[in-house]
Amino acid sequence: MTVYDLVTKQILEQLEKGVVPWQKPWNIEAPKNLSSGRPYRGINVILLGMRGFASPWWVTFRQAKERGGHVRKGERGSTVVFWKRDTHKVRNEETGEDETRQRFVLRYYTVFNVAQCEVIQAPAPRAPLAPIQAADAVVVGMPNPPRIRLGAAACYIPGLDTVEIPARDSFHSIEGYYSTLFHELTHSTGHESRLNRKGIMDVIRFGSEDYSKEELVAEMGAAMLCASVGIEATRDNSAAYIQTWLKNLRNDSRLVVMAAAQAQKAADYILDRANEEECAEAEQTQPEPAEATVAVALAA
Repeated sequence: MTVYDLVTKQILEQLEKGVVPWQKPWNIEAPKNLSSGRPYRGINVILLGMRGFASPWWVTFRQAKERGGHVRKGERGSTVVFWKRDTHKVRNEETGEDETRQRFVLRYYTVFNVAQCEVIQAPAPRAPLAPIQAADAVVVGMPNPPRIRLGAAACYIPGLDTVEIPARDSFHSIEGYYSTLFHELTHSTGHESRLNRKGIMDVIRFGSEDYSKEELVAEMGAAMLCASVGIEATRDNSAAYIQTWLKNLRNDSRLVVMAAAQAQKAADYILDRANEEECAEAEQTQPEPAEATVAVALAA
C-alpha cells in the first residue's frame, strides 16, 4: 500500500459514513506542531482535523518524550505526510554515463494530539475571530483579484477573469455566502496571471479527471479559507455529492493528496502568503525513523 492509498483510505472511510472531511473538520484553529509552532499544511490539515480533538497541537512520540511527557498507552496515532527531495543516479542511454537527478518522494510519519499525552503543556486555542469582518478582509485583501459581480449563479469565468455570485441575502446563511465566494476565488487562482493551474487554463470536459481535481481543489481551498477566518464551510453534502467523490477517489488514489497541495497554494495566494514553502512543517518536524515510509516519486 502506498502513502496515497493510506491517505485515500482514511478519506473514503469518512465519506462512506456520510461525512465530507474537507468541510472544516477542525475547530477554531488549524492543527500545528507543538515543537516547531508551524501549522500543518495541505492534506495534513484534513487528516488531523478528522480526529476531532479540541487542541490544535500535535507531537511525535519522540517529541513527547523530549518535552518530559509521554503518549498514553493504547492511544492511536495520526498520519502526517511530507515531501522529501531524493537524489538518485540514472544511466544516460546515449552517453552511457550516470546522471544525477532529483525527485520528490512522499513519506509519512505518526503524530499524537497533546490530549493523547500526559505531562505536556501546550498553549490554549486562540480566541475566536470576528468571522464576518475577517472574511471581508480576505476578499478585499486578495492580491491581483478577479472582478467580482452579481450573477444568477455562482461561477468563475476564466475568459473574463470574473467571479459571479448571487446577492448575499439570497443565501441561507452568511457562512454559505462566504463558502461559495471562497470556492470561486479558489478557482480564480488558476488563472494564468496567478498560479496558472491546468484545471482552469486548459479546456476541460465536465466530469473528466481534470475537472474532478479542479473541483476538489476549490472545495478544499474554500474550507481552508473558511477555517482561516473562523467560519464553517457549508457546501453541498448530499448523498449524490458524496457518491460522486467516493467514485472519483476510488478511481485515483493520488487525487486527494495532489488536490490538497494545490488548494493550499491557492489559499496561500488569496491570503497573500504565497511565498510560504510547501509542507513547511517538515523542515522543523523530522519523522521518527521507524515510522517514516517511502511511497511514490512525484517526478523523475
